[in-house]
Amino acid sequence: GDNEGDADRGEDRMSKGLKREGMELSLTSMRKLAEKYAKYFLDDLKILNIKTENTLFPYASDYIAEQIKMIETLLEKEYAYVGKDGVYYDTSKFPDYGKLGNINLEGLKEGARVAESDDKRNPTDFLLWKFDTALGWQSPWGLGFPGWHIECSAMIIKLLGEQIDIHTGGIEHIAIHHNNEIAQAEVATGKKPFSKFWLHRAHLKIDDAKISKSVGNVVYLDDLAKRNIHPMSLRYLLLSSHYQTPANFSWEGVLGAQNALEKILTNYLNLADTNENDQEILEKFEKAISDNLNTSTAIAILHEAKSKSVIEKMDQILGLDIKNLSAKIMKIPEEILDMQKERGAARVAKDWATSDRLRTEIESQGYTLEDKEGISTIKKTLVSLIST
Repeated sequence: GDNEGDADRGEDRMSKGLKREGMELSLTSMRKLAEKYAKYFLDDLKILNIKTENTLFPYASDYIAEQIKMIETLLEKEYAYVGKDGVYYDTSKFPDYGKLGNINLEGLKEGARVAESDDKRNPTDFLLWKFDTALGWQSPWGLGFPGWHIECSAMIIKLLGEQIDIHTGGIEHIAIHHNNEIAQAEVATGKKPFSKFWLHRAHLKIDDAKISKSVGNVVYLDDLAKRNIHPMSLRYLLLSSHYQTPANFSWEGVLGAQNALEKILTNYLNLADTNENDQEILEKFEKAISDNLNTSTAIAILHEAKSKSVIEKMDQILGLDIKNLSAKIMKIPEEILDMQKERGAARVAKDWATSDRLRTEIESQGYTLEDKEGISTIKKTLVSLIST
């Protein structure tokens, strides 16, 4: 029941997906399709070191009863009405409609008049339940689907309570989707506010262009591995900009992030467990994180840390997996160490051709060599850890 964009009309995403993959148009197929891509999503979360313990990932189709009950409540309170296409929310009854983001309602109404049917009482009214004669769930109003705004409010109230502390989303959700959530939830529960804080992420672009499958500029996590880029490099890149600031992905940028992250790992290996400036650095870090999640400043402070313990405390927030990655970098396989010894012997014998050949072979497997004052040191790079 999720249309493309925030509007009530347009092609349903699940129906479009079933056609693309040659699957039967049915509720069972929709669930299979949803579970398939949910698994991809959850697998990617693990790759990016995003913790999911004690986290719920509900399917909207498991909460149809709660959505129907919420719509019934809105009808009983006369904030909804039944039209030809479905059950609508009457936005004229909710004086605070559009309060999130101080939306220009006249602008929304002008745009809505062009595209929407005359089934609505007001241009900004939105569907709570969409009638469908062929597919859907049974309801007091007939076969159909919940509107895609109602599912969010109903699941939040069922799983988290009638009022929550933080609601997140993209900036594109402010004008319509999140204002619709507020309107229906606050009327249904009789409580304000629905959420105390709203955190909206600015858009991520690729090479300064909007991400679009039709354009073909979509990048997947496995594309990073193909270019010898560790997934934590992407995490570092995204943390380097404030969530309310538009972010830009480029291959040059993520390679730069990888180099910066490798410097942190190298620095971590050479640090003591504590330093006299630990408390000062931690206070600066906590101040940055407390300032509307200012991760860009927090990342800069991370580079100032002078002890392992402080870096580990910061990384509990940043999630760059520094301690674990550093341990892996320190662990060098015997065959690589044997090549290093052989190269050392070649250098003593002034067999520079063999020395250069072995350096090239070692580095091709994701290791770096540094010759300083007659001593050769070797370490792994993030590239060598991609498959581990």
